[in-house]
Amino acid sequence: MGVNIKKYKEILLELNGKATLVAVSKTKPVEELQTLYDLGQRDFGENYVQELVDKQTVLPKDIRWHFIGHLQRNKVKYIAPFVHLIHGVDSEDLLAEINKQAAKNNRIIDCLLQVYIATEETKFGFDEAELKHVQAAKYSNVQIMGLMGMASFSKDLNLVRNEFKQLEKLYTKLPSMQIKPTILSMGMSGDYPMAIEEGSTMVRIGSLLFGERNYTR
Repeated sequence: MGVNIKKYKEILLELNGKATLVAVSKTKPVEELQTLYDLGQRDFGENYVQELVDKQTVLPKDIRWHFIGHLQRNKVKYIAPFVHLIHGVDSEDLLAEINKQAAKNNRIIDCLLQVYIATEETKFGFDEAELKHVQAAKYSNVQIMGLMGMASFSKDLNLVRNEFKQLEKLYTKLPSMQIKPTILSMGMSGDYPMAIEEGSTMVRIGSLLFGERNYTR
């Protein structure tokens, strides 16, 4: 199918600077990423560490790479030298490992804390009580930029909207935890317009841009 350039331009007009578009390019060939890059896209999201490393080595160096999947602690070292933003920090153990690897690379790595807002058992993340115990000052090589969450995969729009509202409410509480947030990452191809309405500042869109995933791994 290739990149849907028309849809890409439509989404940019719809966002109108209200939110950053992360093009979710997992499983897609570098030629398709290059097409969007040539149109001005700089933020790309991957959720396989090896695929991210491979693409980073051959694509332009000014791309801002976002790791958006469930990150295993033993894989952090591979992306620590270059990753722009890690979206799915779902435990303090992972946060500590990112801090450790960032220090080794003389970097401060930007991260989002993933909050569990969905009804599905497969989702990862902090709940509100756990979030309140995160002591950001402990991690000198990590900058917590805000929160990330994924709503339930549901046709119940009221459920999805309420989950977004819940996450936005937690986001507004971060300053009381000594965190100065700038990013609220919520909304994907199927629900990003609603996420924007509820305060999202970053959306992760893949299938609308690239078509369905090529799961031949």
